[in-house]
Amino acid sequence: MQNSACKIACATAVLAAFTLPAAAQSDPAQGYPSRPIRLVVPFAPGGSTDIIARILAQKLGEAWNQQVVVENRPGAGGTIGVDYVAKSPADGYTLIFGHVGTFGFGPSLYPKLPYHPVRDFAPVIQFAMVPNMLVTHPSLPVKSVKDIVSLAKARPGQVNYASSGAGSASHLAVEYFKLLAKIDLTAIAYRGTGPMTVSLISGETSLTITGVPPLMPHVQSGRMRGIAVASTQRLKVLPDLPTITEAGVPGYESTTWFGPLAPAKTPREIVTKLNAELNKVLQLPDVSKRFASEGIEALGGTPDQFSNYIRTEIERWGRVVREANIRLD
Repeated sequence: MQNSACKIACATAVLAAFTLPAAAQSDPAQGYPSRPIRLVVPFAPGGSTDIIARILAQKLGEAWNQQVVVENRPGAGGTIGVDYVAKSPADGYTLIFGHVGTFGFGPSLYPKLPYHPVRDFAPVIQFAMVPNMLVTHPSLPVKSVKDIVSLAKARPGQVNYASSGAGSASHLAVEYFKLLAKIDLTAIAYRGTGPMTVSLISGETSLTITGVPPLMPHVQSGRMRGIAVASTQRLKVLPDLPTITEAGVPGYESTTWFGPLAPAKTPREIVTKLNAELNKVLQLPDVSKRFASEGIEALGGTPDQFSNYIRTEIERWGRVVREANIRLD
């Protein structure tokens, strides 16, 4: 009996020796991250995407005691940076910070993309959203949405607007505004939100619609005039500004959402681990305070919720692109 018991015990020990490492190896998230993570921002520094990505990178790095590096790879409406991540190793160490432009209306603007916005990515979390704001240079003789519409109708094509590039979120936001207001404005494209903002401050351009964070300091200083916000409700940080809908263009809504995505074949366990930690980041008091001060709304949720939202946005903005007949030469 003792020999039998010994044989069973030895066999169990040998089996455990092989089984435990195999079980450990079956979870790719164990030990992740063991080296720096790259968070690719497909736009130039200075815009809402870059601002929010750096908040995410800092807090995720602090939580995991591992460096999260923001890498700006601008160009072609963000498609260069997105394509780079689509073709990167699916190991959780290279992420794209997606937004409404690259994963919402980009697929309709660029029908020959070198990647598929749904099949080639694993959404992690819908991290945040910012409403857009309609601003003008102070020299433009307008103080309301109705003033802008009247001026544009009196001078069709003579009032210009700045965008952060053809196919950018600011470009689509103004084109959508033109469509609903039935006016004609002339687009002037810049390479990023930073140069676009400088053009508006200098008076080189007359107006734009883009995310609140990069515009807020200039509105507060008087270098830009805030006209209206593009959300469905007024903002707590700008309570005196009406929404564009209530100011005279019914049905207009334009917000910019953000969230990291990994290459499609990234192990689900790693995506889940990233999602759980970023949901915690959004609950941090200092993040909540920073977001509130800049008009940023924390979102959160599951990877599947983000994936489904992206699909609905592709459909929504596809209709806008078609109805507005927006073409990129």
